[in-house]
Amino acid sequence: MNDALRSLLDLLALERIEQDIFRGESRASVVPRVFGGQVAAQALVAAGRTVPADRPPHSLHAYFLRPGDPGAPIVYTVDRIRDGRSFTTRRVVAVQHGQPIFHLSASFQTAEEGLEHQEPMPPAPDPLELPTAAEMLPRHAERFLAPDVAERLLEARAAIDLRYVDEPPYVTVGEPREPRSQVWFRTQGKLDDDGVIPRPLLDICLVTYVSDMTLLDSILLAHGRGGWAVGDVVGASLDHAMWFHRPLHADEWLLYDQESPTAQSGRGLGKGRIFTAEGQLAVSVIQEGVIRVPRD
Repeated sequence: MNDALRSLLDLLALERIEQDIFRGESRASVVPRVFGGQVAAQALVAAGRTVPADRPPHSLHAYFLRPGDPGAPIVYTVDRIRDGRSFTTRRVVAVQHGQPIFHLSASFQTAEEGLEHQEPMPPAPDPLELPTAAEMLPRHAERFLAPDVAERLLEARAAIDLRYVDEPPYVTVGEPREPRSQVWFRTQGKLDDDGVIPRPLLDICLVTYVSDMTLLDSILLAHGRGGWAVGDVVGASLDHAMWFHRPLHADEWLLYDQESPTAQSGRGLGKGRIFTAEGQLAVSVIQEGVIRVPRD
């Protein structure tokens, strides 16, 4: 486990300041606001710490309400909406400077047998054959708005080994492509089983953290745009929904298959499926985001 992953785990290990109230720290992102995946993951940790460990999350639905201030802590208040025999429901509001910045509803379920089917895993190359971020980003640093953007991106993603199957949007600026993208990802090192956050909650929260990193890429690809780092679009996440279907391990390779069915009205929709390396469909993701072309 590298230092960046240890730092991320510390970030997710919220301080309990009352029975259902938690406080989390923030850290600087590559944009002047808190990374949305961090807030979503911390909110899910807060909800999960009020639920028995044998009931992992099976879904979450969230709205990003205001940009988070990376220089201030975030307070997470959990409402215990329902505790049923099979399902548990929690609502979490994240607050900074007296205002809500994020709202999450999450549902948890005890293990249960039932009917099973799934879509097949799409073809993808071996992740170990793909370039790492440390190999890819410096190679294209001249495309970014500022000389230090590549370094900042590497620092922000140092806890996660994330590898693009095809070239990312910032490489193919001006060349519209099919609105599909794939990345392999895993944590930079093995996770402990005796940490503050029990597994499988920890694995699910880490996947929630990563799920916000690349989901809107497919929208950019459809229009030959490079993204905020290139400066040809501005954007932010609006809402985020995830369904956790089968067990997964965040420290093992996961394939994130993403596409965009539509973009309009200054918004774009991203859909994702996360598969284990063995081909099990583990997670489904949908997110809408603001995608605007800057005015001259």
